[in-house]
Amino acid sequence: MLNNISWIFFDVGSTLVDESKAFHHRINDAIENSKITYSQFYDTMIDFYKRNMKGDLETIKLFNLNKTAWHKEEEMVYPQSADILAMLNRKYRIGIIANQSLGTEQRLKEMGLIDYIDLVIASAEEGISKPDIKIFQLALKRAECAAENAVMVGDRLDNDIIPAKSIGMKTIWIKQGFGGLATPSNEMETPDYIVNDLDEFRSIFE
Repeated sequence: MLNNISWIFFDVGSTLVDESKAFHHRINDAIENSKITYSQFYDTMIDFYKRNMKGDLETIKLFNLNKTAWHKEEEMVYPQSADILAMLNRKYRIGIIANQSLGTEQRLKEMGLIDYIDLVIASAEEGISKPDIKIFQLALKRAECAAENAVMVGDRLDNDIIPAKSIGMKTIWIKQGFGGLATPSNEMETPDYIVNDLDEFRSIFE
């Protein structure tokens, strides 16, 4: 199914990078000086994610809380990320398509990943955010790659799988992070492959 692939594109958050500490920080900041408990926020957030929605932001809106800063300094690279990118980079070109703040390439360098990455397309730099298909089309144009020769790997059905699939890319849903709580409900939400973590992902390409 993954024949004739030349590029593999990755999301960043909950795909190559563990965001759990940053989520914990956002929840605590959001409920500070409110009557909402951590458990109330967390359980509501999980329910939204199960419905394929951005749970933390939807919960903030529901409880009329202030949107709090995202502490990207608390993101941690998954232990397998560098090894898997190094393995893939021996055969494929590697790209990033991610909703990220300014300085994504520098952060990937600091994380020890940039040496395995050929192209970084981030929303803040480009002025386009997923799930807009234009950011995927831009990545393919810069990569000089046809959609059918590319794979998108991400943790979100709405942001990663649906738009990539809609333009003809192959898709791998990695169920790390809260995005993995969603359930595909139609053909467009159904990826070509589903894996629970990066260790399972490795088996597709070995």
